[in-house]
Order: sequence, then C-alpha cells, then structure tokens
Amino acid sequence: MNVNVTYYLDIVSSWCYWAEPAWAELKRRYAKAPVEFAWKIALLDENGMSKSRALCEWFYRRSGSIVRSPFMLNSGWWEPKILKECLAANCVAEAAKDYGVTDDRVRLALMEAAMRQGQKVGNWEISVAVSAKAGGLKTAALLKKARSAEIEKRVRATTAEFHALQVTQRPTFVLESNIGDRTVFSGFWRLEPLVAAIESMLADSAAYESWKAHFGGPPAQ
Repeated sequence: MNVNVTYYLDIVSSWCYWAEPAWAELKRRYAKAPVEFAWKIALLDENGMSKSRALCEWFYRRSGSIVRSPFMLNSGWWEPKILKECLAANCVAEAAKDYGVTDDRVRLALMEAAMRQGQKVGNWEISVAVSAKAGGLKTAALLKKARSAEIEKRVRATTAEFHALQVTQRPTFVLESNIGDRTVFSGFWRLEPLVAAIESMLADSAAYESWKAHFGGPPAQ
C-alpha cells in the first residue's frame, strides 16, 4: 500500500512559499510511511503574474496577513520583463534535478532569494548563482542545462499536467493511492486537510490488504 503526493508549484508564487512549512511537515511526518513525495513546476502565466510592483505588494499584504506572518514578502524580484512568466528560476530549479538535487534545497533557496531578499531571479545568472550555492553545483554546467530546450520542454509539460487538472491555483497537491483513490487540493496551504486525506487513503489501502488476506482476489469473470 502506498500514497503518492505531487506538489505543483511556481518558484515565485507567494502561496507556494506559505505552503512550504506544510510540505516539510508532511515529509517529516510520513518519512517512514509508504508515502512518496514529488514536486513539479506549474508555471504562472500572464494571468497569474502581478502586473505591477504595487499589485505584487498588495497580494503579499493579503496573503501575509492571512497566514499571520510576522514579516512581509519582498517584491524586489519583480521585473516588467518577466511579466508573463518567471522562466529562469523555475527552469534552474528543474535543471538541478538532473544533477541529483531532487529534494527541496534549490527551490527553497530560490524562493528565499526572491521573496525574502528581493533578488531578481528572473535573471538566469542570479538564479543559477543562488541554486549552485544551495545545491553544491557548478554554475556553468547548471546554466547550460537550465537554458536547454530539454528543461524548458519538461517545465512546460508539467505545467500542462497542472492545467489538465482543471485547476488554477498554486500550490496544488494531488494525492493518489495504490487502490485508485485520488484527491486534488488546489490553493490549499494548511497542513491539516492534507494529513486527513493521507490518513484516509492509507487506512483504506490497509483495509484492501486485509480483505485480500482473508478472501483473496476477485472471482474470475
């Protein structure tokens, strides 16, 4: 029995930033359970990106007050030239996977650089410098990989996966079990509903195992 949890995110999404503590706690809580975790890029498009620095800060005040944050996020990363999407930071985070950094280190460093320090992560060199330091990677190789057609294709493919879910909010969490149960949490950032869903899935999966042990598989057609 197992549950797969997929987290769809954009590096410069403030709500993804606020969801990170829940993601970290899920991974800690279920480290020894049959639960597998993965994250995928779901690029914010022109409709999801702030159209001005002032609007970006308005969103930060709204989300920050809702989560009761003691600090406000930094809008310094925002630039008119990346209005449609922040391809650089997201491609660099994806590229780091090809060098064995499949955990959260690189993308968390990028989030902190952008939304806490105001670094302009829409710049490829800045995103690579932050990521190389966080992941212990070589900057030249990471930059080449991040700017490759292969990485952009992967990022756009996972973004298409996200849109196929018919949701619009990042973060989105997709939970799937080995018995075919599936649930989608779009726009959720709190821990409790995710835990409740995982526990329910694990319980039902265990019940199927119990049934199989007592009665075997289904009869032949």
